[in-house]
Amino acid sequence: MKRTVSAELLDDDLGTPDEIASSLRDLRRINTWFGGTQLTARLLRRVAGRTGLSRLSVLEVGSGLGDVPLAAQRSLAKSGMQLDVTLVDRRASHLPASSVRRVAANALHLPFRNASFDVVSCTLFAHHFEPQALILFVVEALRVARHAVVMNDVVRNRLHLTLVYLGFPLYRSRLTRNDAPASVRQAYTIEEMRLLLAKVPSRRVVISRRYLFRMGVLIWK
Repeated sequence: MKRTVSAELLDDDLGTPDEIASSLRDLRRINTWFGGTQLTARLLRRVAGRTGLSRLSVLEVGSGLGDVPLAAQRSLAKSGMQLDVTLVDRRASHLPASSVRRVAANALHLPFRNASFDVVSCTLFAHHFEPQALILFVVEALRVARHAVVMNDVVRNRLHLTLVYLGFPLYRSRLTRNDAPASVRQAYTIEEMRLLLAKVPSRRVVISRRYLFRMGVLIWK
């Protein structure tokens, strides 16, 4: 299945405020039901184990409401691990109206100094980038990270696309019914991701496969 770039409506707020809010809630359900939150928590636990840290500062890029890192924060707290989460999204309207630290900014020009956070993370975000832009994003994320960059994303696959269409009754927003299949069409395979990240100056890249066509990427600085 060839990678095809497809416009995602939520990216450009091409909907009413109610449709956008509904689509963000759809993303929360998708990550909760299909393993996205657990994958991010697992990746962050690996960073903590490797560094010996029980408290991590995490910058979530392309965060939307930040449901995944905040859910991981609650989950990991049960085992005594603390996450200090900061959210970044290029659209302030996607960020939550809460006390969590949040910044509207461009992912390719993060407004933070070198090594500002232990980990830079993103969820269902990497597939939005064309190959060269993805490399630029990872380089920028590594600049801001002290230890690692973690990416949680979908894998392109024909069966995955079929399952997305079968899941249409679960989606509350018309934006999601456009964006979910678009995400799969422009997602990367694990091998494509491995080849792209070989061009990034890093110490080590570990890519793991998760059920229901997810990949976890851990890039050590």
